[in-house]
Amino acid sequence: MTVFIFLGSLLAVMAIGVPIAYALLVSGVALMWHLDLFDAQILAQNVINGADSFPLLAVPFFMLAGEIMNVGGLSSRIVKLALTLVGHKRGGLGFVAILAACLLAALSGSAVADTAALAALLLPMMVKAGHDKARAGGLIASAGIIAPVIPPSIGFVVFGVAGNVSISKLFLAGIVPGLMMGLAIALAWYVVSQTENVTPPPKATSAERLQAFKESTWALFLPVIVLVGLKMGVFTPTEAAVVAAVYASLVATLVYRELHWHQLREVFVSAAKTTAVIMFLVAAAMVSAWLITVADIPKQLIALLAPLLDSPTLLMMAIMVLVIAVGTAMDMTPTILILTPVLMPVVKAAGIDPVYFGVLFIMNNAIGLITPPVGTVLNVVAGVGKMRMDEVTRGVIPFMTAQFIVMFLMVLFPSLVLVPMRWFIN
Repeated sequence: MTVFIFLGSLLAVMAIGVPIAYALLVSGVALMWHLDLFDAQILAQNVINGADSFPLLAVPFFMLAGEIMNVGGLSSRIVKLALTLVGHKRGGLGFVAILAACLLAALSGSAVADTAALAALLLPMMVKAGHDKARAGGLIASAGIIAPVIPPSIGFVVFGVAGNVSISKLFLAGIVPGLMMGLAIALAWYVVSQTENVTPPPKATSAERLQAFKESTWALFLPVIVLVGLKMGVFTPTEAAVVAAVYASLVATLVYRELHWHQLREVFVSAAKTTAVIMFLVAAAMVSAWLITVADIPKQLIALLAPLLDSPTLLMMAIMVLVIAVGTAMDMTPTILILTPVLMPVVKAAGIDPVYFGVLFIMNNAIGLITPPVGTVLNVVAGVGKMRMDEVTRGVIPFMTAQFIVMFLMVLFPSLVLVPMRWFIN
């Protein structure tokens, strides 16, 4: 009954158009009434405590770093480097988008920010070269969602806080799966681009490549600082976010000189607005998380899934299908905040490595950003490219399918994640 009260109230309120953060608060209040625990002070205390978290400070700083990179010229230089490396190959602009997305993912943990930058820079070039606009938009959307998997990742930060899992380990464990997602869509692009008669750009000279590499060196050095610092224990993920934001601002203002001091206010305001949305979601979700624990919903779910606990692979399959279904109707952050407190006890009861689960869970949620009808990243591409949503949806299908295949291969063969994960962590 408690599960019905929680889900029923949440879905009912969302169905009438109430924003998810408020819907979470309403479902929390409904569950409190049902458990005869309603107290406005407890509600307020949980909201405040939900946002009062040192690890969550990584979110605003990574968001700020992403904004600075887009405005300050770091993102454009990464795209230029990728263009000189692979732009001349058949379907080369598509490979440029994939390579640039992987490089940008190592700079910013935001799929929306990376996708917006890629769409603005590359979509007009791909259309002008003769690529199908819908297919090019779908490729850019699927490349943009690599950002939440390759560190630094805002999704890993939120999951680590909600599930009490090491964020540093999640960061290091996400490197190989993120690159595999990029390889999957590269193979899919290679297949579909063979049907297009497009003349690629001329091959860059060695001098042009060297010049592009020199110009992007400062940008490429950022992920090295973050990953080496985390691996060596020099700083925490939150401190890494601060380092990323400060480094990006110094490079953008003093080295590239594309970010002027009068633009900083606009950049800070933009990052603050996005952060406010995420943090309010987190704060509201902590009320539900506390009530889920009090109502012992995880224990009920464990009892329901008891037949699958002896088969971790089947259990992971079932969970992944559930997350896919939720991802079609809900954005990434609320999905993480709602499902993590419920699923983590089940995962631990089945003996599944929480870090391994976290990587696949975030990967699934990232793909959810391009699954219709919600598809936040699809909306970004449609908006930037002035396209209809159904066109982008048509274009993204082969690439989304390739990424789902990679994810389920990792479920069937956990060593694809566990072996490189242990190598990076140890």
